[in-house]
Amino acid sequence: MAPHRVLLTGEPGCGKTTAVRKTAELLASYGLTVGGMISGEIRERGARVGFSLEDILTNEKGTLAHVDQTEGPRVGKYRVNLRDIERIGVRSIERATAVADIIVVDELGPMELHSNEFVHAVETALASPKHFFGTIHKRASHPLVVTVKTNPTCRVIDVTPENRDLIPLEIARQTVGKV
Repeated sequence: MAPHRVLLTGEPGCGKTTAVRKTAELLASYGLTVGGMISGEIRERGARVGFSLEDILTNEKGTLAHVDQTEGPRVGKYRVNLRDIERIGVRSIERATAVADIIVVDELGPMELHSNEFVHAVETALASPKHFFGTIHKRASHPLVVTVKTNPTCRVIDVTPENRDLIPLEIARQTVGKV
């Protein structure tokens, strides 16, 4: 069976990361090894102040970007933490490409794409015979994003509040053939 390449896109807050987490958990419950990285929000007193990243296999956590970060490329009000992207994010993708059945990358977005190592790791993962599942920033125009969005072997699903709870089951069904 050919590997599945599925990427979720949609407006901020529509549930992309939640759908990725649920899908990863569901696939793991079927005995598949799921690896890669998942991002999340960092909130203080109810306000978003940054983004975290986590290696799915090792549970190692880091900071993707933060308002208090003093170095790194600026994306909106945040500064990108290239060190953690490469130390945790890139290594998690490389590890998943080597040992996992499913590679997860949340997300191909403007922050992560500032890292050439990240871009290379994603390209390598997409070229592998492994299943690839992740999220892609709706308005990103990086060459990797354009390539993925126009690649006929990649399926891009627009996530909405109406379909986000159905996506994990659909992806699992396509990947394992049952659910």
